[in-house]
Amino acid sequence: MMHRLAIHRYLDPGETLGEVLGGFIMALTFTLGARLFAAGGQVETRPLVVAIVGCNVAWGVIDATLFVLNSLFYRSRHARFFQALKSVRNEAEALAAVEEEFGLEEEPLAVNPEDRARLYRSLLALSVRATPVRASLRRQDFVAALIVFVLVSATAIPGVIPLLLLADSNLALHVSNWVLIFLLFVVGYWWGGYTAARPWRVGLAAMLLGVFMVSVAVALGG
Repeated sequence: MMHRLAIHRYLDPGETLGEVLGGFIMALTFTLGARLFAAGGQVETRPLVVAIVGCNVAWGVIDATLFVLNSLFYRSRHARFFQALKSVRNEAEALAAVEEEFGLEEEPLAVNPEDRARLYRSLLALSVRATPVRASLRRQDFVAALIVFVLVSATAIPGVIPLLLLADSNLALHVSNWVLIFLLFVVGYWWGGYTAARPWRVGLAAMLLGVFMVSVAVALGG
C-alpha cells in the first residue's frame, strides 16, 4: 500500500509539490538576486529576511484564498453539469457529455472501447438517478487552505536561517542559495515517489527547472 502523508487527505501530492516548490522559488529569487546584485559586497541581511518572510507569508495568504475559491468553483461547475445532464433527452448527447467530462483518453490506461462505453453508461445512470446538492464550502476546504498557507510560508525558513546565523552576509547568501537549491531537488525526489518516473530524475528536473525560473525572474527584475 502506498504511503500517504496526513496532508494528502486534503491536498493532492501534485498540489503539495506546487505549493512547496513555489515557496522555495520565491525565497531563492530573493537570495539569488541579492547575491548577484551585491557583486561580492556585503548585504543588509535583516531587510532581506523581512522581505523573504513577508513575500512568502503574503503569497501563502493569496494561494490559500485562491484554493478555497477554486474548490468552490469546480464543485459548482460539476453541480451545474449534473443538473444540465438531467435535462438532456437524447441519450447519445448525454453520453457524449459524460465522455467529455470524464473522458479517459488522457489517462495512462489502455481501456478498450467497450469497457469505456460501459463506464460512461454507468456514470450517466448514476447521474440521472442522483439528486444534485448545492455546491458549498466544506470544512476540508479551509483545512486545505490552512495547509497551503503553512507550506508556502514555511518554505521561507530554510532560506533565512543562514542569513540570521552567519555574520558574513556574502557567505550567508551562498549557503542560503545552495540550501534552497538542494531542497528543490529533495522535494522533486520525494514527489517522484508518487510517479512512474525515477525519483532522482524528477528531483533533478525540479531543481534545474526551479533554478531556471528563478534566473528568468531575476533577469526580468522580479
